[in-house]
Amino acid sequence: MTFELHQGYLPTAIGRVAELHARYYSALVGFGLPFEAKVARELAEFCERYDESRDGLWLLLQDGRVEGSIAIDGARAAAQGAHLRWFITSDRVRGTGSGTALLGAAMAFCQSKHYRRVYLWTFEGLHAARHLYGKAGFMLVHQQRGTQWGRQVTEQLFEREA
Repeated sequence: MTFELHQGYLPTAIGRVAELHARYYSALVGFGLPFEAKVARELAEFCERYDESRDGLWLLLQDGRVEGSIAIDGARAAAQGAHLRWFITSDRVRGTGSGTALLGAAMAFCQSKHYRRVYLWTFEGLHAARHLYGKAGFMLVHQQRGTQWGRQVTEQLFEREA
């Protein structure tokens, strides 16, 4: 199975990335409208203020269709660290190494920008993603019960120091 990594925005990317998140997390944990709206709204805001000197967005394409994504939000990198966001692959490409390729591109970007800290928020129970985060050097540094995605879960903060 072949895929292409595209750096930067493409038309339909915001809607497609929101769709990938909504489909996956609705089936997995029952996330609904609040989650999908949050993903779409925050990704759109990120794309509107995107600055290639500090931010990164990678889209995984297969046959021209977005089948995965990852982003690095560097807006607060100096004070808080770079924020890894919107990491997802579709069922179509999951298990093909595409997630590793996306995460590798994002981490290489962070190294090229000399970001000292990279962090991400996720939640308990995403074993495949957690495995990838561990391989990339991320460590779990905090857990709390929360509802930032529209339903109560055990939220987890992972970080990686450069």
